[in-house]
Amino acid sequence: MPVSLSQRVRQKRLIVAPGVYDLISVKVADAIGFEALYMTGYGTVGAAYGLPDAGLATYTEMLDRVRTMAQSSATPLVADADTGYGGLLNVQRTVQGYEAAGAAAIQIEDQEFPKKCGHTAGRRVIDAADMVRKIRVAVESRSSSDFLIIARTDARTQLGLDEALRRAEAYAAAGADVLFIESPETEEELRLIGRAFDLPLLVNVVHGGRTPVLAPSDYEAMGFRIAIYPAAGFLGAAHALREAYVRLRDGEPLPDSTLYKFTDFHRLMGFERIWEFERTHSEAD
Repeated sequence: MPVSLSQRVRQKRLIVAPGVYDLISVKVADAIGFEALYMTGYGTVGAAYGLPDAGLATYTEMLDRVRTMAQSSATPLVADADTGYGGLLNVQRTVQGYEAAGAAAIQIEDQEFPKKCGHTAGRRVIDAADMVRKIRVAVESRSSSDFLIIARTDARTQLGLDEALRRAEAYAAAGADVLFIESPETEEELRLIGRAFDLPLLVNVVHGGRTPVLAPSDYEAMGFRIAIYPAAGFLGAAHALREAYVRLRDGEPLPDSTLYKFTDFHRLMGFERIWEFERTHSEAD
């Protein structure tokens, strides 16, 4: 029987989860072989709507992304749900919707609405007591305890690390399965977080962001159990796209070494199944 994500996070080793943001990134990451994928809100909203991660996407829009990504991958999907898209009833609906859509875990944060990307300025958090109520509702609303509730606090940037630690402790007491303190700014802060809790901890590794980018083994040694890399995929893809498009604009050839092989892409997209279907039914005729 396959090991669930909830079982894996209880093991004393790090799960590396790359950020996925559209169906091509999901298929590429799923084929490589990870223990989890992370549906990044920043990347998903950017890819689907060309908009910044500023609370502009609705629950319905994001639920559709969760469903298509989860159905297109055999790898457990951790799904960003922003603030839960509203009050307590909205949190209930969001948790039930994401679980039914096939996600293995949901991430809910304590920012004010509209939320902002966790590595940008101007974020503000709600009262800790209000977030505790959201976590309790989230835990009550899931149908299986294997569906993980990840509680994120953005208090570090606005209110300092001590307040972020205090909030994470309260969210743990409310029933969260995984704790996520956003945007620690030094290695010492990471170590303090890693020593502070018995629950599994998540670190958000954003290239160009506020948190030090270290080797995965360093995060594991600090006590973290999940490392998400939300921006790695779309930053890499955007760089590759720009390089290819600039070459085309300037009349330069595109070296084969810079491109995914077209025949391999056929396989990635599932064309072999289509061809086999056509052969089978053609022979039947």
